[in-house]
Amino acid sequence: MFVKTSNAFGDITIDNNAIAVVAGFNALECYGVVDLVSKSMKENFGELFKNRSFARGVKIVSVNNHITVDLNVILKYGISITAVADSLKSTVKYSVEKFTGMIVDAVNIKVIGVRV
Repeated sequence: MFVKTSNAFGDITIDNNAIAVVAGFNALECYGVVDLVSKSMKENFGELFKNRSFARGVKIVSVNNHITVDLNVILKYGISITAVADSLKSTVKYSVEKFTGMIVDAVNIKVIGVRV
């Protein structure tokens, strides 16, 4: 799937995987986020033997130049989940909007686990 936009210089097409890499990289930079994980066991097992990807655990949905980001994360134990989630939402929203030049409607976070 692709995200398409146009400006005064022409048309721009961005692959959803490129957006997922930007979102995943910036999500891992947030304090309290330990890892991004895929939701299904099949994807987790398949990624066991591949190089680590920043797009793992990130789903991008784009409709009419509006983007929705879904993140599956593992957080650090002992940290406020709401504080980390708020920081994560604002960081990912800002970075994806800056990268694509489009509006991010929502950043949905699903906490899969907590790690010590």
